[in-house]
Amino acid sequence: MPKIYVIHENDAWVEALRDAFAALELPYEEWFLSEGKLDLAEPPPEGVFYNRMSASSHTRGHRYAAELTGGVLAWLELHSRRVINDSRALRLEISKVAQYAALAPHGIRTPHTIAAVGRDAILAAARKMSLPFITKHNRAGKGLGVRLFQSADALQDYVDSPTFEDSVDGITLIQQYIRAPEPFITRVEFVGGKFLYAVRVDTTLGFELCPADVCDVGDAFCPVGETPAPTAAPRFRILRGFSHPIVERYRRFIEANGIGIAGIEFITDETGELYTYDVNTNTNYNSAAEAEAGIYGMRAIAAFLGRELKKLKPAKQDTRVAA
Repeated sequence: MPKIYVIHENDAWVEALRDAFAALELPYEEWFLSEGKLDLAEPPPEGVFYNRMSASSHTRGHRYAAELTGGVLAWLELHSRRVINDSRALRLEISKVAQYAALAPHGIRTPHTIAAVGRDAILAAARKMSLPFITKHNRAGKGLGVRLFQSADALQDYVDSPTFEDSVDGITLIQQYIRAPEPFITRVEFVGGKFLYAVRVDTTLGFELCPADVCDVGDAFCPVGETPAPTAAPRFRILRGFSHPIVERYRRFIEANGIGIAGIEFITDETGELYTYDVNTNTNYNSAAEAEAGIYGMRAIAAFLGRELKKLKPAKQDTRVAA
Protein backbone atom coordinates (compact mmCIF):
# COMPACT_ATOMS: atom_id res chain seq x y z
CA MET A 1 0.00 0.00 0.00
CA PRO A 2 1.64 3.30 -1.06
CA LYS A 3 2.15 5.92 1.64
CA ILE A 4 3.90 9.23 2.21
CA TYR A 5 7.54 9.01 3.30
CA VAL A 6 9.08 12.00 5.08
CA ILE A 7 12.88 12.19 4.87
CA HIS A 8 14.38 14.34 7.65
CA GLU A 9 16.81 14.54 10.57
CA ASN A 10 15.00 16.76 13.09
CA ASP A 11 11.95 15.45 14.97
CA ALA A 12 10.97 18.88 16.26
CA TRP A 13 10.51 20.21 12.73
CA VAL A 14 7.93 17.58 11.76
CA GLU A 15 5.64 17.71 14.78
CA ALA A 16 3.12 20.02 13.09
CA LEU A 17 3.27 17.90 9.93
CA ARG A 18 2.43 14.76 11.94
CA ASP A 19 -0.62 16.55 13.33
CA ALA A 20 -1.68 17.55 9.82
CA PHE A 21 -1.31 13.98 8.53
CA ALA A 22 -3.41 12.71 11.42
CA ALA A 23 -6.15 15.29 10.77
CA LEU A 24 -6.34 14.24 7.12
CA GLU A 25 -5.96 10.53 7.97
CA LEU A 26 -3.03 10.13 5.59
CA PRO A 27 -0.73 7.09 5.79
CA TYR A 28 2.89 8.11 6.30
CA GLU A 29 6.26 6.94 7.54
CA GLU A 30 9.33 8.88 8.61
CA TRP A 31 12.84 8.11 7.43
CA PHE A 32 15.21 9.66 9.95
CA LEU A 33 18.47 9.80 8.01
CA SER A 34 21.13 10.77 10.49
CA GLU A 35 22.83 7.46 9.69
CA GLY A 36 21.90 4.12 8.17
CA LYS A 37 22.46 1.87 5.17
CA LEU A 38 21.16 1.73 1.61
CA ASP A 39 20.94 -1.54 -0.32
CA LEU A 40 21.02 -0.55 -4.00
CA ALA A 41 19.93 -4.03 -5.03
CA GLU A 42 16.55 -3.54 -3.36
CA PRO A 43 13.75 -1.46 -4.94
CA PRO A 44 12.24 1.30 -2.79
CA PRO A 45 8.64 1.02 -1.56
CA GLU A 46 5.82 2.63 -3.51
CA GLY A 47 4.78 6.05 -2.36
CA VAL A 48 5.41 9.78 -2.34
CA PHE A 49 8.73 10.85 -0.85
CA TYR A 50 9.07 14.29 0.74
CA ASN A 51 12.67 15.36 1.32
CA ARG A 52 13.13 17.73 4.28
CA MET A 53 16.87 17.32 4.73
CA SER A 54 18.46 20.47 6.14
CA ALA A 55 21.69 22.29 5.34
CA SER A 56 22.18 22.77 9.10
CA SER A 57 21.87 19.04 9.92
CA HIS A 58 25.54 18.89 10.92
CA THR A 59 24.85 21.35 13.77
CA ARG A 60 22.62 18.73 15.39
CA GLY A 61 25.27 16.01 15.28
CA HIS A 62 24.14 14.58 11.93
CA ARG A 63 27.29 15.30 9.97
CA TYR A 64 26.63 13.01 7.00
CA ALA A 65 22.83 13.14 6.91
CA ALA A 66 22.78 15.27 3.76
CA GLU A 67 25.23 12.98 1.98
CA LEU A 68 23.19 9.90 2.91
CA THR A 69 20.04 11.65 1.72
CA GLY A 70 21.72 12.38 -1.60
CA GLY A 71 22.27 8.66 -2.08
CA VAL A 72 18.71 7.81 -1.08
CA LEU A 73 17.28 10.37 -3.51
CA ALA A 74 19.43 9.00 -6.35
CA TRP A 75 18.06 5.51 -5.54
CA LEU A 76 14.46 6.73 -5.48
CA GLU A 77 14.89 8.61 -8.77
CA LEU A 78 16.49 5.55 -10.39
CA HIS A 79 13.22 3.72 -9.67
CA SER A 80 11.05 6.64 -10.85
CA ARG A 81 9.48 7.28 -7.46
CA ARG A 82 7.60 10.55 -6.89
CA VAL A 83 10.02 12.76 -4.96
CA ILE A 84 9.12 16.19 -3.63
CA ASN A 85 12.30 18.28 -3.38
CA ASP A 86 14.49 15.91 -5.36
CA SER A 87 18.27 15.59 -5.69
CA ARG A 88 18.45 18.90 -7.58
CA ALA A 89 16.70 20.60 -4.67
CA LEU A 90 19.06 18.98 -2.15
CA ARG A 91 22.04 20.29 -4.13
CA LEU A 92 20.68 23.80 -3.75
CA GLU A 93 19.78 23.31 -0.08
CA ILE A 94 23.38 22.54 0.87
CA SER A 95 25.16 25.12 -1.31
CA LYS A 96 24.47 28.84 -1.54
CA VAL A 97 26.86 29.02 -4.49
CA ALA A 98 24.64 26.52 -6.32
CA GLN A 99 21.56 28.51 -5.28
CA TYR A 100 22.86 31.77 -6.69
CA ALA A 101 23.95 30.12 -9.94
CA ALA A 102 20.48 28.57 -10.36
CA LEU A 103 18.64 31.81 -9.53
CA ALA A 104 20.52 33.91 -12.11
CA PRO A 105 18.96 32.42 -15.30
CA HIS A 106 15.53 33.45 -13.99
CA GLY A 107 16.49 37.11 -13.70
CA ILE A 108 16.69 36.93 -9.90
CA ARG A 109 19.32 39.28 -8.47
CA THR A 110 21.57 38.05 -5.66
CA PRO A 111 24.17 40.02 -3.65
CA HIS A 112 27.68 40.18 -5.08
CA THR A 113 29.33 37.08 -3.63
CA ILE A 114 32.82 35.58 -3.75
CA ALA A 115 33.34 31.98 -2.62
CA ALA A 116 36.71 31.17 -1.10
CA VAL A 117 38.51 28.19 0.40
CA GLY A 118 41.51 28.78 2.64
CA ARG A 119 42.77 31.76 4.65
CA ASP A 120 44.63 33.56 1.86
CA ALA A 121 41.75 33.17 -0.60
CA ILE A 122 39.25 34.49 1.97
CA LEU A 123 41.36 37.58 2.62
CA ALA A 124 41.99 38.17 -1.09
CA ALA A 125 38.24 37.99 -1.73
CA ALA A 126 37.58 40.49 1.06
CA ARG A 127 39.97 42.98 -0.52
CA LYS A 128 37.92 42.83 -3.75
CA MET A 129 34.60 43.42 -1.98
CA SER A 130 33.12 46.86 -1.40
CA LEU A 131 32.76 47.91 2.25
CA PRO A 132 31.13 46.89 4.46
CA PHE A 133 30.71 43.19 3.68
CA ILE A 134 29.52 40.07 5.44
CA THR A 135 30.79 36.51 5.61
CA LYS A 136 28.60 33.42 5.75
CA HIS A 137 28.92 29.69 5.35
CA ASN A 138 28.19 28.16 1.96
CA ARG A 139 26.48 25.20 3.63
CA ALA A 140 24.62 26.86 6.38
CA GLY A 141 21.07 27.40 7.56
CA LYS A 142 20.14 29.31 10.72
CA GLY A 143 22.40 32.23 9.80
CA LEU A 144 25.58 30.20 10.35
CA GLY A 145 28.78 32.19 10.00
CA VAL A 146 27.05 35.50 9.27
CA ARG A 147 29.27 38.35 10.43
CA LEU A 148 29.56 41.98 9.40
CA PHE A 149 32.98 43.50 8.69
CA GLN A 150 33.91 47.13 8.08
CA SER A 151 37.35 46.31 6.66
CA ALA A 152 39.49 43.49 5.30
CA ASP A 153 41.84 43.97 8.26
CA ALA A 154 38.99 43.23 10.65
CA LEU A 155 38.28 40.01 8.77
CA GLN A 156 41.96 39.08 8.90
CA ASP A 157 41.92 39.46 12.69
CA TYR A 158 38.89 37.18 12.83
CA VAL A 159 40.27 34.54 10.45
CA ASP A 160 43.54 34.42 12.43
CA SER A 161 41.73 34.11 15.76
CA PRO A 162 40.63 30.95 17.62
CA THR A 163 37.01 32.05 17.20
CA PHE A 164 37.04 31.61 13.41
CA GLU A 165 34.42 29.08 12.38
CA ASP A 166 34.80 27.47 8.96
CA SER A 167 31.87 26.21 6.91
CA VAL A 168 31.37 22.46 7.16
CA ASP A 169 32.16 22.21 3.42
CA GLY A 170 35.19 24.51 3.76
CA ILE A 171 33.69 27.24 1.57
CA THR A 172 33.37 30.74 3.05
CA LEU A 173 31.29 33.33 1.24
CA ILE A 174 32.31 36.98 1.24
CA GLN A 175 29.22 38.92 0.30
CA GLN A 176 27.99 42.43 -0.39
CA TYR A 177 26.20 43.84 2.64
CA ILE A 178 22.70 45.00 1.75
CA ARG A 179 21.63 47.88 3.94
CA ALA A 180 17.84 47.92 4.27
CA PRO A 181 15.98 51.14 5.16
CA GLU A 182 13.99 49.15 7.74
CA PRO A 183 15.15 46.11 9.75
CA PHE A 184 13.22 43.35 8.04
CA ILE A 185 13.43 40.73 5.31
CA THR A 186 10.66 38.97 3.41
CA ARG A 187 10.26 35.22 3.08
CA VAL A 188 8.04 33.85 0.29
CA GLU A 189 6.55 30.40 0.88
CA PHE A 190 5.60 27.90 -1.83
CA VAL A 191 3.74 24.60 -1.45
CA GLY A 192 3.15 22.30 -4.41
CA GLY A 193 4.99 24.80 -6.60
CA LYS A 194 2.36 27.46 -5.84
CA PHE A 195 2.60 30.65 -3.80
CA LEU A 196 1.21 30.16 -0.29
CA TYR A 197 2.05 33.41 1.50
CA ALA A 198 4.79 35.92 2.24
CA VAL A 199 5.97 36.64 5.77
CA ARG A 200 7.78 39.74 7.00
CA VAL A 201 10.59 38.90 9.43
CA ASP A 202 11.95 41.48 11.87
CA THR A 203 15.77 41.32 11.85
CA THR A 204 16.29 43.59 14.85
CA LEU A 205 17.61 40.68 16.89
CA GLY A 206 19.89 39.42 14.12
CA PHE A 207 19.70 36.90 11.33
CA GLU A 208 18.91 33.60 13.05
CA LEU A 209 15.78 33.52 10.93
CA CYS A 210 14.45 29.98 11.18
CA PRO A 211 10.72 30.63 11.63
CA ALA A 212 9.94 27.43 13.53
CA ASP A 213 9.06 27.96 17.19
CA VAL A 214 11.82 25.56 18.28
CA CYS A 215 14.42 27.82 16.63
CA ASP A 216 13.71 30.68 19.06
CA VAL A 217 17.09 31.05 20.77
CA GLY A 218 15.67 33.46 23.35
CA ASP A 219 18.61 35.85 23.41
CA ALA A 220 19.99 38.80 21.49
CA PHE A 221 21.93 36.75 18.95
CA CYS A 222 23.14 39.27 16.42
CA PRO A 223 25.81 37.82 14.11
CA VAL A 224 26.15 40.93 11.94
CA GLY A 225 27.10 43.16 14.82
CA GLU A 226 24.17 45.55 14.83
CA THR A 227 22.77 46.71 18.17
CA PRO A 228 19.60 44.82 19.12
CA ALA A 229 16.67 46.94 20.26
CA PRO A 230 13.58 45.76 22.09
CA THR A 231 10.42 45.51 20.05
CA ALA A 232 6.82 44.77 20.94
CA ALA A 233 5.86 43.82 17.40
CA PRO A 234 5.77 40.12 16.40
CA ARG A 235 9.01 38.98 14.80
CA PHE A 236 7.10 37.08 12.08
CA ARG A 237 4.04 38.57 10.41
CA ILE A 238 2.23 37.18 7.35
CA LEU A 239 1.60 39.86 4.72
CA ARG A 240 -2.00 39.80 3.54
CA GLY A 241 -2.51 40.34 -0.18
CA PHE A 242 1.22 40.26 -0.97
CA SER A 243 1.83 40.74 -4.68
CA HIS A 244 5.16 41.27 -6.44
CA PRO A 245 6.64 40.23 -9.82
CA ILE A 246 9.35 38.31 -7.95
CA VAL A 247 6.78 35.65 -7.00
CA GLU A 248 6.40 34.49 -10.60
CA ARG A 249 10.19 34.42 -11.06
CA TYR A 250 10.50 32.32 -7.93
CA ARG A 251 7.77 29.99 -9.17
CA ARG A 252 9.63 29.39 -12.44
CA PHE A 253 12.89 28.90 -10.57
CA ILE A 254 11.53 26.20 -8.24
CA GLU A 255 9.75 24.46 -11.11
CA ALA A 256 13.03 24.24 -13.02
CA ASN A 257 14.97 22.85 -10.06
CA GLY A 258 12.91 19.96 -8.71
CA ILE A 259 11.52 21.97 -5.81
CA GLY A 260 7.92 21.55 -4.72
CA ILE A 261 8.08 23.12 -1.26
CA ALA A 262 10.34 26.02 -0.29
CA GLY A 263 10.76 29.35 1.45
CA ILE A 264 12.81 31.97 -0.40
CA GLU A 265 14.16 35.06 1.35
CA PHE A 266 14.86 38.51 -0.03
CA ILE A 267 15.90 41.92 1.25
CA THR A 268 15.32 45.35 -0.29
CA ASP A 269 17.98 48.07 -0.16
CA GLU A 270 17.62 51.83 0.30
CA THR A 271 17.00 52.35 -3.43
CA GLY A 272 14.24 49.73 -3.58
CA GLU A 273 16.42 47.11 -5.30
CA LEU A 274 15.49 43.57 -4.32
CA TYR A 275 18.17 40.95 -3.55
CA THR A 276 17.44 37.25 -3.03
CA TYR A 277 19.93 35.62 -0.69
CA ASP A 278 18.58 32.28 0.54
CA VAL A 279 16.51 29.31 -0.63
CA ASN A 280 15.18 26.93 2.06
CA THR A 281 13.85 23.62 0.77
CA ASN A 282 13.16 22.29 4.30
CA THR A 283 10.98 25.29 5.08
CA ASN A 284 9.37 25.74 8.50
CA TYR A 285 6.55 27.98 9.67
CA ASN A 286 5.85 30.20 12.65
CA SER A 287 2.72 29.11 14.54
CA ALA A 288 1.91 32.53 16.03
CA ALA A 289 2.07 34.27 12.65
CA GLU A 290 -0.04 31.55 11.03
CA ALA A 291 -2.65 31.59 13.80
CA GLU A 292 -3.01 35.35 13.42
CA ALA A 293 -3.44 35.07 9.64
CA GLY A 294 -5.44 31.84 9.61
CA ILE A 295 -3.07 30.19 7.10
CA TYR A 296 -1.19 27.01 7.98
CA GLY A 297 1.82 25.83 6.00
CA MET A 298 2.08 22.28 7.33
CA ARG A 299 -1.61 21.69 6.67
CA ALA A 300 -1.07 22.87 3.09
CA ILE A 301 1.92 20.53 2.74
CA ALA A 302 -0.02 17.54 4.10
CA ALA A 303 -2.94 18.24 1.76
CA PHE A 304 -0.57 18.56 -1.22
CA LEU A 305 1.21 15.30 -0.37
CA GLY A 306 -2.16 13.60 0.05
CA ARG A 307 -3.19 14.70 -3.44
CA GLU A 308 0.11 13.40 -4.86
CA LEU A 309 -0.42 10.07 -3.09
CA LYS A 310 -3.93 9.79 -4.49
CA LYS A 311 -2.54 10.18 -8.01
CA LEU A 312 -0.41 7.06 -7.54
CA LYS A 313 -3.15 4.63 -6.57
CA PRO A 314 -5.18 4.43 -9.83
CA ALA A 315 -2.01 3.93 -11.87
CA LYS A 316 -0.97 0.95 -9.71
CA GLN A 317 -4.45 -0.57 -9.87
CA ASP A 318 -4.59 -0.18 -13.66
CA THR A 319 -1.22 -1.94 -14.01
CA ARG A 320 -2.43 -4.96 -12.05
CA VAL A 321 -5.65 -5.23 -14.10
CA ALA A 322 -3.77 -5.01 -17.38
CA ALA A 323 -1.43 -7.78 -16.28
